[in-house]
Amino acid sequence: MSSDDAWSDLVSQVRAWIDDDPDPTTAAELTALLARAETPERPAAGHRTDPAHQRARQDAEIARAELADRFSGLLEFGTAGLRGAMGGGPHRMNRAVVIRAAAGLGQYLLGELEGLTPPPRVVVGYDARHRSRDFALDSVSVLTAVGIEALLLPAALPTPVLAFCVRHLGADAGIMVTASHNPAADNGYKVYLGGRVTEDAARGSQIVPPVDAAIAAHIAHVRSVASVPRAESGWRVLGTDVVDEYVAATLSAAPSAPADLALASDLRIVLTPMHGVGARVATRVLAEAGFTHVSLVPEQAEPDPDFPTVAFPNPEEPGALDLALGLARDEGADLVLALDPDADRCAVGVLDRRARSFHGPDTAAAEGWRGLHGDETGALLGWSVAEELSGRPGAVLASSIVSSRQLECIATDHGLGFTPTLTGFKWLSRVEGLVFGYEEALGYCVDPQHVHDKDGISAALRVARLAAGLKGQGRTLLDLLDDLARRYGLYLSGQVAARFEDVAGIAAAVDRLRSAPPSRLGGSPVVRIDDLAAGTDDDRGGLPPTEGLRLLTEDGTRVVVRPSGTEPKVKCYLEVIVPVAPDASDADVTSARTTARSRLDVLAREISSALGL
Repeated sequence: MSSDDAWSDLVSQVRAWIDDDPDPTTAAELTALLARAETPERPAAGHRTDPAHQRARQDAEIARAELADRFSGLLEFGTAGLRGAMGGGPHRMNRAVVIRAAAGLGQYLLGELEGLTPPPRVVVGYDARHRSRDFALDSVSVLTAVGIEALLLPAALPTPVLAFCVRHLGADAGIMVTASHNPAADNGYKVYLGGRVTEDAARGSQIVPPVDAAIAAHIAHVRSVASVPRAESGWRVLGTDVVDEYVAATLSAAPSAPADLALASDLRIVLTPMHGVGARVATRVLAEAGFTHVSLVPEQAEPDPDFPTVAFPNPEEPGALDLALGLARDEGADLVLALDPDADRCAVGVLDRRARSFHGPDTAAAEGWRGLHGDETGALLGWSVAEELSGRPGAVLASSIVSSRQLECIATDHGLGFTPTLTGFKWLSRVEGLVFGYEEALGYCVDPQHVHDKDGISAALRVARLAAGLKGQGRTLLDLLDDLARRYGLYLSGQVAARFEDVAGIAAAVDRLRSAPPSRLGGSPVVRIDDLAAGTDDDRGGLPPTEGLRLLTEDGTRVVVRPSGTEPKVKCYLEVIVPVAPDASDADVTSARTTARSRLDVLAREISSALGL
């Protein structure tokens, strides 16, 4: 096909999409973009092209490239549902794409439950991002029109509340409109299955293959938005009692004896919801558990879909916790808790006088406050759960294959099972017998009985309870981390990440490492290389194939390289282990951390070089 023919075909696609777009805003956006893409006529022979004409041609080329990207295919429906930048066109998040997705999900559910009564039940939630409520209303409208019972959460609420409702209300599916911690320009669409559509262990979990492909096939059969029936009413808006029930369930495992409440009331907490929807529910949960000294970061306390104080609303990102750590320093707090915008992740900040020696020279750390790595929080929470359930038959701890291996040591030491999984809570939440699961990206499942997903609010509560108990003993979370190092060795994790404008560069970087892996890392010989794309083979039965590589060295160093599932990034997960004597002094443990940090720095440079980053 010639370039002129290709452009003519693209123009036809754009015009057809505009005609079918139910949203005047995105239709007008595409119309304007198409007008910009029209190449200005060349000046008559003998006339010099002036700068304004050159600029117009350049702008037209940019607009054409933008249209080509927006119409490069329907936004892929995968195991994360939908997620992408908002805007007009099939490769963006918009009402037309959401209506098609809801229609496809509805047909999938009707097919799976054909002949059964009552009809499928779906609960729909949404956060405070731009267009989230609109996308949720479109979803319940489409589902209601085909005879599905649609339940809409009463307001913009955290993702864990939706995940709770899927199980609590016996729904066959759940939809959460959110892009979690992605930039402000994005939105997304998570899908959960429950009720009669999936087996017990997976009820209330996010979808996994082959369900995602089956739903995607139904979406692909939607001829047009105009062909999708939509109801103007008939769905049920749930009452605020569903929030009360989530709060009660979250508090059900929290001790309420006077001594426990006294310890809680003595802990001073700084909390930030990162401009998201977690503040009201989280502060209520903490208050009802006895944590009465909770200060919200004022600049980030209310929902704001533009996330004005952070470049990325992700507590993992450098600088994201600066306001919270600064407030904690000023108020003399004991603990910082940070939720991401939909409150399914939780970051923890602590006062660490030794921070500068092994966590780098950033301002907050230099003044004594730092954020815990996700693996540090995972070890603390895992230990806390293991202490309560030690020796319980069938109880299992789980973590993703990119998370620290320390949790397995904790599980074994307490007579509990351990299961590694692929990354993502769609896998972690399905582990049989799960009592605690986590992934290093600040996701923790501490209450799988009620929420089969990561839950930043219940995790924040358990961290606060642990910190309060330690404070009552004159100790801190860092003292407990030192104890874990003495018992299991010092595990220190780090990460190297590279963002790509062209996603083809991601595969190229991983292929470079696959074809020419290093023979040594951190001075230790590489003794094993696992191509995760071929699946893993271990004594637990192995894991399904996933893109990535895992390298192990003689001294226990581990590197896992994989593309991000939610962002255009390659991520390298690094872990080193430094032996620590059971009777090591505080100074000895600090020295071991300094050694581990130096080894991580060397490892980061070596793996970056091997990937060509």
